[in-house]
Amino acid sequence: MTTDKSAVNDIANGARPTAVHPPLVRHFHGRTLVDEHAWLRADNWREVMRDPSVLGADIRAWLERENAEAEAWLAPHAERRQQLVGEMRGRIKEDDTSVPATDGPFAYFTRFREGGQHPLICRRPAGAVAGETLLLDGDALARGKAYFQFGDARQSPDHRLYAWTADEAGSEYYTLRIRDIEAGTDLPDLVTETTGDVLWSADGAFLFYIRRDAEHRPSFVYRHRLGADPAEDTLVYEEPDKGFFVSLGHTQSRRFGLISCGDHDTSEVWLLDLEAPLEPPRLVEPREAGLRYGVEHHPSLGGMESLIIETNAEGAEDFKIVAAPLATPRRAHWRDLVPHKPGRLLLSMSVLRGHLLRLEREDGLPRLVVRALADGAEHVVAFAEEAYSLGFDPGYGFDKTEIRFTYSSMTTPSEVWDYDVASRARTLRKRQEVPSGHDPRRYVTRRLMAPTADGELVPVSLLFARDTPLDGTAPCLLYGYGAYGIAIPAGFSTTRLSLVDRGFVFAIAHIRGGTEKGWRWYREGKLASKTNTFRDFIAAGEHLVAERIVAPDRIVAHGGSAGGMLMGAVANMRPDLFAGIVAEVPFVDVLNTMLDDTLPLTPPEWPEWGNPITDPEAFATIQSYSPYDNVEAKDYPAIFALAGLTDPRVTYWEPAKWVAKLREMKTGSRPLLLRTNMEAGHGGASGRFDRLEETAMVYAFALAMAGH
Repeated sequence: MTTDKSAVNDIANGARPTAVHPPLVRHFHGRTLVDEHAWLRADNWREVMRDPSVLGADIRAWLERENAEAEAWLAPHAERRQQLVGEMRGRIKEDDTSVPATDGPFAYFTRFREGGQHPLICRRPAGAVAGETLLLDGDALARGKAYFQFGDARQSPDHRLYAWTADEAGSEYYTLRIRDIEAGTDLPDLVTETTGDVLWSADGAFLFYIRRDAEHRPSFVYRHRLGADPAEDTLVYEEPDKGFFVSLGHTQSRRFGLISCGDHDTSEVWLLDLEAPLEPPRLVEPREAGLRYGVEHHPSLGGMESLIIETNAEGAEDFKIVAAPLATPRRAHWRDLVPHKPGRLLLSMSVLRGHLLRLEREDGLPRLVVRALADGAEHVVAFAEEAYSLGFDPGYGFDKTEIRFTYSSMTTPSEVWDYDVASRARTLRKRQEVPSGHDPRRYVTRRLMAPTADGELVPVSLLFARDTPLDGTAPCLLYGYGAYGIAIPAGFSTTRLSLVDRGFVFAIAHIRGGTEKGWRWYREGKLASKTNTFRDFIAAGEHLVAERIVAPDRIVAHGGSAGGMLMGAVANMRPDLFAGIVAEVPFVDVLNTMLDDTLPLTPPEWPEWGNPITDPEAFATIQSYSPYDNVEAKDYPAIFALAGLTDPRVTYWEPAKWVAKLREMKTGSRPLLLRTNMEAGHGGASGRFDRLEETAMVYAFALAMAGH
């Protein structure tokens, strides 16, 4: 999209964009949709993802003017921002090292050098404390680049080679390279514009990877023979449905690679025999609308080579685990191993030779359950705090009994434990260090239940300093997400302590759209029931006020991506409840995006939001809450929106259009800020310290809006 130089100067000097660009007018289901800010969507957005410099001059001028205005507003808070960065950086162990994970003769780990922004990927001989080999130096690879982010990285089965991917624009186009570990250099094999997924064949002669289609969707699985020209790589699988995404994984036994296809409601899995990499993939169970499943492998379960499958088949809404013979893996042969229990949501599973491991959530809290495959005996690994985060990693290997789990709470820094599932012995391998000091006794974490108008109870996790008065005067940062079944963990964060130490109550509203209370909790926060998500968040804020935990005029709401849509919706619905709103990469132009099937995420997102192209009811529902479409002439809270120019998930023009419309419509004089990172995508800045700068901007805004 182009215009003449005088028009660009007019925009840069503050002229309304509609004076230059006419509105986009379209008709759907007998309704007229007028979009006065559609011009902010670059026609060449695909090229911009690859090369931000090709963005049209008029759009760039608009975004840079908004950036300048945001920086001007933030300028008086520069000292505070520097102080916040210093505090947050002081809580980071700069030369931190991960717990090594042993794979055969070597233990692989990452570490950071003091002052370094990016990880160093390393290994050393298994069981040794010396003899490190630096495989990849993230700082060196990122030098001179505005953006750099590692993707997948995997050692070959013989440990001679290391396949690694990196994104250098923030657009999630990854370049695949293969490093000769002994030589310390990359082979000529180079594949551009992959998704970042990498999978080795058992003999190390082949790599599998995924390419995106023209709409940036991961759709094609290729096989690459080492030493061959990537232009000659073999297409192994092509996804026929534009609404399905494709990913690569593997079973814990390492016998099979997994081509997983799906959207938010339906899944399908194909097996790649890694011991016979030239064989075509084999389908486990054909896709069926609403059927979800994931696959593991056991070479001798009950004396038979089997697949172990987590699924929602036969009405198992919160999922169950079944087994099937590898020779006949279809649904007719599935038999229950762990039956469905309503309200006990299965989150993930893994399989060792002697044990089945599952992470599940019941009554809002996660727990790890270990099942002995020989006799079905089970035991539970759980914790006593009111709210906490728990995850597990089976690591490398199949013939073993040791796994690794991580634990934290909002007051307890992250702990990494090795756990022997047979003897039940625990070994603490690492406790997160906070160099500037952290005393958990100074803080309190609580779980409240906020009532809603329709009779539900919304869990709310709280963190506050023990000396913070809970008398209705405390400021609050209230965080929410509420989409895709993603549950927000009540885990530890060093950054949020900068607010809590200043008297804030930090709260997470576990609203519908997530799975904190089971799959039903997700189902009742999507499609036609989406507005429950927004009402739950509002109910959480109202309950904190009613219980005199926080001040009624000092709540700052915070959410990103789909949580940014939440921010836009509650700003429209209850602007009086919030002193400020922070919307990071906010999905606020829901209707226009769901009407554009050329965008990367639109077809895969229809099961979450509805398809307004074909369904008049879905059109009406989305139009009723889409933040951009419901901006009105009212006194909005202060709003800080953040975007990424190369973001393929929430395109930059969504927050840009939203802010442009707010500027035209809103009354009052409270701040309205838009900051677009012109060199990054959905995740913001890539360096660990650069990210602190963005967090400091958000926190400085929150502190100012709460009167600090």
